[in-house]
Amino acid sequence: MNQYNHYGQPVGNALPGWQPRPLPQRVVLHGRCCRLEPLTRTHADALFAAYQLDGDSRSWTWLPREPEESIEQYAAWVESTEQLQDPLHFAVIDTQTERPVGTLALMRIDANNGVIEVGHVHFSPLLSRTPASTEAQWLLMRYAFATLGYRRYEWKCNTLNEPSRQAALRLGFQYEGRFRQALVVKGHNRDTDWFSIIDGEWPDVDAALQRWLAPDNFTADGKQRCSLTSLRT
Repeated sequence: MNQYNHYGQPVGNALPGWQPRPLPQRVVLHGRCCRLEPLTRTHADALFAAYQLDGDSRSWTWLPREPEESIEQYAAWVESTEQLQDPLHFAVIDTQTERPVGTLALMRIDANNGVIEVGHVHFSPLLSRTPASTEAQWLLMRYAFATLGYRRYEWKCNTLNEPSRQAALRLGFQYEGRFRQALVVKGHNRDTDWFSIIDGEWPDVDAALQRWLAPDNFTADGKQRCSLTSLRT
């Protein structure tokens, strides 16, 4: 419900005691299938090898940069991110193999307003479409909402990136709209679709994700018993 000032104008809900939120830190986030570690040069060799398993560069189409052609180039990019606070890059570590299998980042961090975005998501074939890929997203969401107390968690993607759009909806993000001609990326126009989860929605999103990730939701051969979408309805 909107509140009103003494002129009778709606001014939105009051947020008594609101304070800027802490900035995210280079922490380790532990899950059952994976953990997130701050991305460093020590992850580069295994990540570069994991991305080569794709056999082509289609997983780079929606990323803001072209694929590196050598481990030296990729390692140099990783080293260029190590001291950044925004974006803050994490490596996803498979807890069974103890090897890094993908990356993602917190970015466009607005601590004053409690808004943060997940981006730079690049999962290798060793991570894509596995329970660990969902758990990695959940770990970062939980850090933003439960630990840091942010109010809004964003997901943005190229309008033409249908897998990303579907991933956002599956994870529980709400579609908010399309920013037309928002960017020029690699010489092409990009319309950007915006999605978000807000703090009032987080408890239900969190509960569904935890139910889906529970060991008893999977058969002995690793197939899901209930879909994540079905657990939210």
